Amino acid sequence: MRFGGKVTAALVALSLASCGPDGGGGGSSAPATAGTGGTGGTGGTTSGNGCSVRERQDWVLAQLREWYLFPETLPTNPNPAAFNSVDAFLDSLTATARGQGRDRFFTYITSIAQENAFNSSGATAGFGFRLINDGSNRVLIAEAFEGAPALAAGIDRGAEIIGIGTSTANVQSVASLINSGGSQAVNDALGPNTAGTTRVLRVRDASGTRDVAVTKADFSLIPVSPRYGGIVINDNGRQVGYLNLRTFIPFADQQLRDAFTRFRSAGITNVIVDFRYNGGGTLNTAELLGDLLGGNRSTSDVMNVAAFRPEKASNNRTRNFQRQPEAIAPMRLAFIGTPSTASASEEVINAFVPYYDRQMALVGTNTFGKPVGQIGLDRAQCDDRLRVVAFAVQNARGQGDYFNGLASTVPVSCRAADDLSRPLGDPQEASIRAALNFLAGQSCAPITADAGAGAGLAPQSANATLFPENRLVQPERPTPAQREVPGLY
Repeated sequence: MRFGGKVTAALVALSLASCGPDGGGGGSSAPATAGTGGTGGTGGTTSGNGCSVRERQDWVLAQLREWYLFPETLPTNPNPAAFNSVDAFLDSLTATARGQGRDRFFTYITSIAQENAFNSSGATAGFGFRLINDGSNRVLIAEAFEGAPALAAGIDRGAEIIGIGTSTANVQSVASLINSGGSQAVNDALGPNTAGTTRVLRVRDASGTRDVAVTKADFSLIPVSPRYGGIVINDNGRQVGYLNLRTFIPFADQQLRDAFTRFRSAGITNVIVDFRYNGGGTLNTAELLGDLLGGNRSTSDVMNVAAFRPEKASNNRTRNFQRQPEAIAPMRLAFIGTPSTASASEEVINAFVPYYDRQMALVGTNTFGKPVGQIGLDRAQCDDRLRVVAFAVQNARGQGDYFNGLASTVPVSCRAADDLSRPLGDPQEASIRAALNFLAGQSCAPITADAGAGAGLAPQSANATLFPENRLVQPERPTPAQREVPGLY
């Protein structure tokens, strides 16, 4: 939610985002994802610039006591002095809700400047790829981003990173790194997310095995890929719109409009929305996407309801569908999801359940399970933005308690793998193929309710024995860009 000073009843924007370590599953102290933010009150005693660890801790506690969706779970007498950082203290405040599966590091503190830069233009620094651990100590490229160093060096989806070093002489195998320190050891070996950091990556792909020196650089991540983000697939003479959205940030808005302009010109009536790696973001952008898919919805139709805790109910908001000139009216919809599909992505899927019923499907595996959203509270002098879970999201039927993922909420689901051997947008990629088959009226094997991240912290589930459960690699403390784009390096 974006607002100035205290929250007012007229909500401008809500933030829905998620995905903890490894794309929403497990881990120790990792916070989760976010969107855009605003300002808040102050807490504790201030002196100087008010940015000592204790002053910041006191401020965080005051904000949670005022806004947290689960106030009954906060400690009665917390002791900030027992923690040497704001992050550790904040994690202790949300521990009970985390144990209940309701706030899996969704509440966290981040940098105002870094988050604003990423939201406005996709600005970040890194190699420019998204990493996946396939569950067998292998790290592979889920996708590579246009305009970034990795893709320019010929590293793209499906390539495996088998070693990392600062030179060819000291390359360590990824398997040994994971065995010694898990995904965090891989994160550490890749170095800091600052432009100019160089690593030698031992890469194995269809061309063989080679060592590639890649230097991290500043780049703008494009939310809708110009290669496969918004394309028309010809499936045996049927024209199907395929949208792959990487993240919900305001920078995506015009790109979404452009994609739907193409769909509208092509007369598209069947759509695949690929959210397989989308961890969430701003609710405003999610609602724009809902409008673009909702050309056959009335402005009296409810898209979603945001509900705060009872004493903050004056901030509750019902959002109806709105007319957009680029909107289309699909007859059938297929959403591709994985355990990395979270928050704003799940909200869009859930919003269409009351209107499509069995004419839409969830394809892939179960989603993460985050039916709550954050507001942003700023302490500007410290560059602190507190993302605090403050509201729950429901669809027009009041459905919103999907903490175990959407597999049991969406009436039709089709189990499918995330096929890294084929490019995104390829009609023969396993999940896209399953989605096309559903749109063509074919039957499929359903996703079981426990088949994704579900509670996020649970062990790999039954579906993982059928399809290796790819988990996006996340550091213990992600940057704002990594929170918005899980797996980003």
